[in-house]
Amino acid sequence: MVRGILLTSNLPQLQNLIKRDPSAYKEEFLQQWNHYNSIREIFAINPEEQAHHFGELVTFISQVATCYPKETAQFPTQISTLLLESYNVLSLDTKKTLVQNLVMLRNKSVISSVDLMKTLFPLLPQTPSSNLRVFIRKTILNDIKTANLRTKNHKLNNAVQAMLFGMIERGLGADFVGDKGKTKMPAPTDSRKTSEEAMWAIILAKELWRKGIWRDAKTVAIIAQGCFHPVIKAQSASLHFFLGDEEDDEVDSDEENDGIDVRSVMHKREINKKTAANDRKARRLLKEAKKQRTKVTESSANFSALQLLRDPQTFGEKLYDILHNHDKKFSLDHKILIMQLLSRIMGSHKLCVLGFYTYIVKYLFHKQLRIPSILAGLAQSVHELTPPDALIPVIRKLAQEFVHPGVANEVIAAGINSIREICRRQPWAMEEDLLSDLIEYRKSRDKPVVSASRGLLRLYREVNPSMLKKKERGKEATMSVTGGAQPLPYGHAPDAATDIEGLSLLEDHLKELEMAKDGDEEEDEWNGWDVQEEDSDSDSDSDGWQAVSDDDEDIIISDSEDEAEKKEKEAADAEPRVSTLATTKILTPADFALLNTLKASASGASRPATSKNKRKQTDADDLNATNDFISENDILGPRKKAKADYEERMASIRSGREGRAKFGSAKGKQNKEHPSSTTNREKKRNKPIMMIMGSSAVKSKKTASLRQKQRKLRNHINKAKKS
Repeated sequence: MVRGILLTSNLPQLQNLIKRDPSAYKEEFLQQWNHYNSIREIFAINPEEQAHHFGELVTFISQVATCYPKETAQFPTQISTLLLESYNVLSLDTKKTLVQNLVMLRNKSVISSVDLMKTLFPLLPQTPSSNLRVFIRKTILNDIKTANLRTKNHKLNNAVQAMLFGMIERGLGADFVGDKGKTKMPAPTDSRKTSEEAMWAIILAKELWRKGIWRDAKTVAIIAQGCFHPVIKAQSASLHFFLGDEEDDEVDSDEENDGIDVRSVMHKREINKKTAANDRKARRLLKEAKKQRTKVTESSANFSALQLLRDPQTFGEKLYDILHNHDKKFSLDHKILIMQLLSRIMGSHKLCVLGFYTYIVKYLFHKQLRIPSILAGLAQSVHELTPPDALIPVIRKLAQEFVHPGVANEVIAAGINSIREICRRQPWAMEEDLLSDLIEYRKSRDKPVVSASRGLLRLYREVNPSMLKKKERGKEATMSVTGGAQPLPYGHAPDAATDIEGLSLLEDHLKELEMAKDGDEEEDEWNGWDVQEEDSDSDSDSDGWQAVSDDDEDIIISDSEDEAEKKEKEAADAEPRVSTLATTKILTPADFALLNTLKASASGASRPATSKNKRKQTDADDLNATNDFISENDILGPRKKAKADYEERMASIRSGREGRAKFGSAKGKQNKEHPSSTTNREKKRNKPIMMIMGSSAVKSKKTASLRQKQRKLRNHINKAKKS
């Protein structure tokens, strides 16, 4: 009895004893278990009563739950139910204690990761404490990362992805809440709850993608669903993910970075004491940083998020419907975000959302705010399959608003650059009269305008010189037109598609791997056999000669290289081989990645790396790179730096003086009541001795007469008396 009284008052000691011998202290544990059940019933009615004691009991049972699995089978369910049903009325310390013990049960494998996620996901939007929110978030990310460390845990991934889908879909049926004017109003409580859930689902999916844990189409589908959420904050976070922006305003500022700072490690290694332990620690950290950098590089080489969209056409049409139907509810910045994403999807997947060009026309005037971003999005949306009839009104609008003598030279350059980027992707969208007018701007005195106009001229010399006048075509373009070369009309391809490009390379590579595997198996079969050499009866065999039968076959030797060159030419002129691999095997994303690698290596091996070929290849890439993203600098072109006015110069001067001491030397100003400079006598003390010996005062002392010395001494005495 005395032992029981002592142990019930000291739970850490009882916990230690139970871990050593569970069967001997089962009675004491059952006593604490019954006490926990009674306290839990009281705690459910009044959470503030005995909260500290209840937390101690929960921690004790969590520590010894593995020793009595049958008795504590319902314990994790009770903790989860208490958190989910009474989370808002619990104190912060109690919440933290319950969550930490639930995580401890997961670490002890008492509960599964799926059960832990079902409890933690609903808690994220309801947690006001930043520290507890960061702890829950890191727990979720680390648990998923650990589960997918060696191999992909598809069961856990599918369950968590289903939860994230549900968190986003619960708020899709609500009305759109704008971010400007009267539409910017506080959402109802239910809508606010669903928006916070969707926001956290998007944050977690983006973080798992960034860390390289999830790189599949399901993750992209989760974030793509967030692009249609009625809450602007959740929608903006999804749009930023697809645009590749690094702005994550929703991320807590107090979250620590998981990466290793290499500069900090090297700096500490230099300034700290040089010991073997510190060197080993520094080398280990540098090795981990190198692994992280390699992992990020490998993960960035995967397909981008835009390429993993399941149905790009439907996704683009939904984006356009949101942009068109809720135009008055969105601010200009948010509308530009949607325009940029829609244009990138249209350009990368070669989609045709023709209503987008009708919508964007109303923003095409030179005084529009953020017009460079709008022009970049417009040019990005065009590709070779875009109908020229839909682009001709857009180009006319650009020429009317941006290219005329009534605007600044920067506006003209931006307008011509925009037209050039559109025509680079769809040359048939240009009219001959308009082209001749735009090319005349190459005679302007402004360099950006001249550069833009010459770029448009070079473009049409390459793609369609017949639209230019004879004097503007140049030598090569004139020769091509004279030779009868004509550009392909809209919708025509140079060659009919008969096979996947480069699929024969993949087929040959797989055959080589299969042959190498069969050869290794044959070698393994012959390894167990002992081959005995037969004794030769002839004397010639001892001299190293062997008898070879000719089998009545003639050996033909040809020293001519013409026949070999002829065969190579015939092989080059032959029709390309059509691979049958696509009809006999289902190609996976790994196969396509290997195919891209083989195509790159084949193109690099077949073409010598000379400076001339590199220059031609660069020009061709600049001309045909229709899938590259366009930035605002491509639209604005090269610009001259404007001369700063007086206010800008003074502001620059003041900013340079911040944090700097005043002008002048600091000598003589220290340890004085009134700051002043040094005296001449103090300055003489610091002069070099050779300089003093060469001065006129020192030289005159050597040649002074007795009378001069007496006069100088008398003047010094009189001056001293007066002072």
